[in-house]
Amino acid sequence: MASLTGGSDNEHLGIPKAVFVDDVDSFMQQPENDSTDTVIKRLDDLNSKYRFMEMNLLQKKKRLRGKLPDIQICLDMVEQLRKYRENGTDMDTNFLLAHNLYGKAIIPPTDKVCLWLGANVMLEYTLDEADELLRGNQKSAQSALEKVDEDIDFLR
Repeated sequence: MASLTGGSDNEHLGIPKAVFVDDVDSFMQQPENDSTDTVIKRLDDLNSKYRFMEMNLLQKKKRLRGKLPDIQICLDMVEQLRKYRENGTDMDTNFLLAHNLYGKAIIPPTDKVCLWLGANVMLEYTLDEADELLRGNQKSAQSALEKVDEDIDFLR
């Protein structure tokens, strides 16, 4: 199968590089290409793998693109809480209880915030720690998104 892909030295994160067949006659003369049916089957399998990889990468990209705005909203809220703390004023807010159902709350100045970490885990952080954690998450999500874009470009 090394003739259908570039081999292990031409891989990009486990994605084998496809080889362009410029001379079909010489390609079919190779020992592993004894019949057209086997060659077509191998090429079809390789194409299916590429499509599967592309589908997974596109799903990952969609998930990361959805995550970045959520992180930014959390960062904005931490900054807003910091401003209210510095001013020493209460923050009036509406919070979502259910679809189209909101509750009112008055939040006194605070230096702590609770963040959902996932897997039903919530931890309390100081505003500075929360800001640092969220910025780290934002940076790693952004770099992961860039890496996924590179992988998609390589796959195409």
